[in-house]
Amino acid sequence: MCQTRFLACPGPTEVVKVAGALLAAGTGSRFSGPTHKLLADIGGEAVVTHAARSMVNSGLSGYVLVAGATQLGPALREFSELVVVENPEFDQGIATSLSVAVDWGEAGGFDALIVGLADQPGVPSSSWRRLGNSNAPIAVATYVGRAGNPVRLEKSVWPLLPRSGDEGARVLLRTRPELVEQVTCEGSPDDIDTVEDLGQWS
Repeated sequence: MCQTRFLACPGPTEVVKVAGALLAAGTGSRFSGPTHKLLADIGGEAVVTHAARSMVNSGLSGYVLVAGATQLGPALREFSELVVVENPEFDQGIATSLSVAVDWGEAGGFDALIVGLADQPGVPSSSWRRLGNSNAPIAVATYVGRAGNPVRLEKSVWPLLPRSGDEGARVLLRTRPELVEQVTCEGSPDDIDTVEDLGQWS
């Protein structure tokens, strides 16, 4: 019998399976460049390539990218460990893409998902790793005190997530603050919505 909560009882080690999920299904309607914003060039590579590399280099147990509005295959060719799942309802809001990721996570037997956005090339692998070390039901990356992405979602909160609309995990950050841990991260959560945004990375 354990005498203190600081010492674990003998027994098999419980392995927590945490996967990364990159949401990349949106239309990018505010971006007026010659390509979809996720295929726009930063330093010789597509925006989505930068974001995907940060995720798959983080040492998690699995990786999924939710696609939809545009074909991203060529920009993801180097990532053999990355599963690409299509969201046929991508035009119904980001919550539908989050739902696709959650369904994939449930089917794969994962205990938590760390969810990021494919238009944020400044989020480093270290942000994904730090969230992976959290034990909170919800953990959010913060940059100089500002909450951003990725967000870690334990499977216990998946049923609370919206399945349609333009808000995803942000709903829980707002309505269930008692479940949220803020994790200080390096890098930048700035996203690319416009050609002017892209210019800041050139």
